[in-house]
Amino acid sequence: MTKHKLNRVNLGLEDKWPIKIVQFGEGNFLRAFVDYAIQQLNTNANFNAGIAVVQPIDRGMVHLLNEQDGLYTLFLKGIQNGEAIQHKELITTIVKGIDPYKDFDQYLALAKEEALQFVISNTTEAGISFVDSDTLNMTPPNSFPAKLTRLLYERFQYFNGDMNKGLIIIPCELINYNSETLRDIIHKYITLWHLDKAFLDWIYASCSFHSTLVDRIVPGYPKDDIEAHNAQLPYHDQLIVTAEPFLLWVIEGDEALKEKLPFHKTNLDVKIVKDMQPYRTRKVRILNGAHTTMVPFSLLYGNETVQESIDNPFTGEFVNQVIFNEINDTLPMEREELDSFAKDVLDRFRNPFIKHRLADIALNSISKYKVRVLPSLLEFVAKNNKLPTYLTFGLACLIRFYKGTWQGKALPVQDSDSVIEAFQTIWKADRLQQVAVLALQNAAFWDRDLTEVHALVEAVTLALEQIETHGIEQGLAHFKEKY
Repeated sequence: MTKHKLNRVNLGLEDKWPIKIVQFGEGNFLRAFVDYAIQQLNTNANFNAGIAVVQPIDRGMVHLLNEQDGLYTLFLKGIQNGEAIQHKELITTIVKGIDPYKDFDQYLALAKEEALQFVISNTTEAGISFVDSDTLNMTPPNSFPAKLTRLLYERFQYFNGDMNKGLIIIPCELINYNSETLRDIIHKYITLWHLDKAFLDWIYASCSFHSTLVDRIVPGYPKDDIEAHNAQLPYHDQLIVTAEPFLLWVIEGDEALKEKLPFHKTNLDVKIVKDMQPYRTRKVRILNGAHTTMVPFSLLYGNETVQESIDNPFTGEFVNQVIFNEINDTLPMEREELDSFAKDVLDRFRNPFIKHRLADIALNSISKYKVRVLPSLLEFVAKNNKLPTYLTFGLACLIRFYKGTWQGKALPVQDSDSVIEAFQTIWKADRLQQVAVLALQNAAFWDRDLTEVHALVEAVTLALEQIETHGIEQGLAHFKEKY
């Protein structure tokens, strides 16, 4: 049977929602999380929102989205309340994809959308950054905050500073106080670019910024069994995305935001609360921390997926030790609650329906480690006056991973050019102790000099020596004899 092309004409979906949301980022996570959540609002709460997706970097998938008129299929697969869940849904909320590097005027035109109310983003932890070389006249500026500042300024000018035309800005990047950080950087650009004080006042009075916590495991495109997925569809979809059924979205906000985002009319676990910090700390340290610690360790061992990492007796025990004996020991919450959450996390990691490839979550591992794992290591040291064995070994694995090759094979290192170039220089050192020192003292990686942590240089050096000499399994065994 010849399958028809996936587009709105062939599916009778020519009527589009008005653009109510500008979304920075077109990757798997946003499409399986935010765009799915907005679809539930449209279906269950008459939200009437279309999404215009902006590609935040000069390499991306907006062209693929536009080829399919913003349409794609989400497959939800997992275990929920002890039962296997398998569900697929065509997502129709994206009405336009824009590459500002190819059509900056089309990007700026978004500022003039009458129905626009929200900006949502997920540009990874490295995305919310200040680049002082960005200028107002660049088409576009490099950083996401600079692009957003330019868009907001265009809207401010077009609507003559109308206080009713400010936007609700909801960043989903996994950094603490993400909205405050983004707002402060926008303030910096307004100052750097010598923009009107009236515009700055408009930002603070008319726009609102809401910090968030997002939680859903999204393996993404199922390339290993894509034919089996497409066989279930009457069309050919080049943007299939897979995810687990679990979804948690915590947004800081008030009753007014609840009215504007009526998730209470859906079945989704979206919480609009005054303070999201307890939810954030638990999730980032346990789920994301375990993910980030696991990736280099498990890849060097020879695993390819998260499920393999948990089910393998050796790597699974490593992850258990990291979570239950080290990370949970540092969190200021009831231990029973932490352990219960951690057990649920491990069940989610074991999801038999999806292959969450370690290589796919290796992107920007240094910035992820700084946010997700380093606080646990430092707080363990502060509390126990000694290094955490498994987190320390995991840090050594991370440094070894950034060498780029292992046993004659290339490793899936994906990071900014500056991080990759820094590690290329670090790994030119003659001795592993020097490698450890150069990596740990690089404040650009960790926002501090980690050689100041008592005994960390010696421990990481020993771990690197054991990894190089004995491999991961025996290397860890020898390392544990001393730490």
